[in-house]
Amino acid sequence: MQPETLTIAQCFNGPPDSGNGGYSCGVLAAFVDGPAKVRLHKPPPLNTRLRVEHRAAGAVGLFDADILVASASPCTLDLEVPAPPSLEQARDATSRFARYHDHVFDTCFVCGPGRPKHDGLALFPGPVVDWNLLACPWTPAAELLDGEGHVREEILWSALDCPGYFAIAREQLLHALLGELEGEILHPVKGDEPLVVFSWPIEASGRKAYAGTAIAGTDGTILARARSTWITLDA
Repeated sequence: MQPETLTIAQCFNGPPDSGNGGYSCGVLAAFVDGPAKVRLHKPPPLNTRLRVEHRAAGAVGLFDADILVASASPCTLDLEVPAPPSLEQARDATSRFARYHDHVFDTCFVCGPGRPKHDGLALFPGPVVDWNLLACPWTPAAELLDGEGHVREEILWSALDCPGYFAIAREQLLHALLGELEGEILHPVKGDEPLVVFSWPIEASGRKAYAGTAIAGTDGTILARARSTWITLDA
């Protein structure tokens, strides 16, 4: 039997030379039943055939040759999600996005303002009232949907990534990378309706900071949620 493999295409970058953290977590989480905890051990390489190795208790590892890139396992996500902002509030909040002009990774698939229009998710969360809750609107493009018209799950994981960074960075130009993402898709997400993506800081300890992120429909239904762990690189 041929080993299972996957490749992260260049267009799904976070930093210019590695995969977006949320997308990379999402493609590996697809091999786990239900909610998953994915840890990134190395920056996921782009345009490289990576090997998926199944382990005990439903866990999987992702390898570049013999180097462990990421690992995933089933989890129970303990995350309290605040009431989502309205679509109108999200549209207003995105006008206060702090990194339109000086972004750490300007071409990030999820949040890079330097990408061509409609090439990427273009999620630009800003504070709703203050930095305890951020939000932005999102209407997924047709090419991000599966054959049934739902947003592909690895794309949902992507959307659950970067807004968490802005929740812990606030107005700072903070250098930080995703270390771990615990995610859960609660409902299939239709691609032809506007969504609200929102995030909030949880806590910080040393070089680690934690944030929550969720995707909601305009009726307030929580469709997906995640808890992210960020490793700050700044002194």
